[in-house]
Amino acid sequence: MSGLLQGPILVCFAVKEEAAPFRRELPPNVTILVTGMGAAAAERVVKALLSERDWSLVLTCGFAGGLNPALQIGTVICEADEDFPLRQTLLNAGAVAARLHCGERVAVTAYEKAMLRERTGADAVEMESGVIRRLCHEGGIPSATVRVISDTAQEDLPLDFNVLVNADGKLNLGRLARQVLRRPRKLPALMALGRHSKFAANRLAVVLRAVLS
Repeated sequence: MSGLLQGPILVCFAVKEEAAPFRRELPPNVTILVTGMGAAAAERVVKALLSERDWSLVLTCGFAGGLNPALQIGTVICEADEDFPLRQTLLNAGAVAARLHCGERVAVTAYEKAMLRERTGADAVEMESGVIRRLCHEGGIPSATVRVISDTAQEDLPLDFNVLVNADGKLNLGRLARQVLRRPRKLPALMALGRHSKFAANRLAVVLRAVLS
């Protein structure tokens, strides 16, 4: 295990806000990659980077929407192969073993989340880990998904973020601003989501530092 931690480690996030707290105290052998949101963006950039170095392991990290009603904001969850060398270390650091669904879109409403829970049996949903883990399996690189709940199964998101993402997987800030101007009553809920996301990102960083330091 010590050899894996000393070798080059790739930690992937979809957006920079997920990575920000972890970036402040980055171990010297860890590289952060911000992929953009969605499978297409993640596959494009991760595939290119995997071919550049002999990575010792890869973690796909960031926010996840809760599908299991028991999961609260800030709960760090993980999914890894049984033989993943840091699986027990993740659990010891406070991550909870969970089943994740890699969706094609952001689950916006509580109803949509409930339907996903019923159809997939998953505990949470995100959009990038499926393709990243597949690329790692194809390359023989140990990998795991480490995510944090940023919105619970019971809550609706204040905006439909699916229409706010560019083709490169980045949030269109101009489009976001126009949506807020059209629906100013959504601003308090959007600010609350920002606070919850910041709290969740900090909780994720605590676990990642405990595992990779």
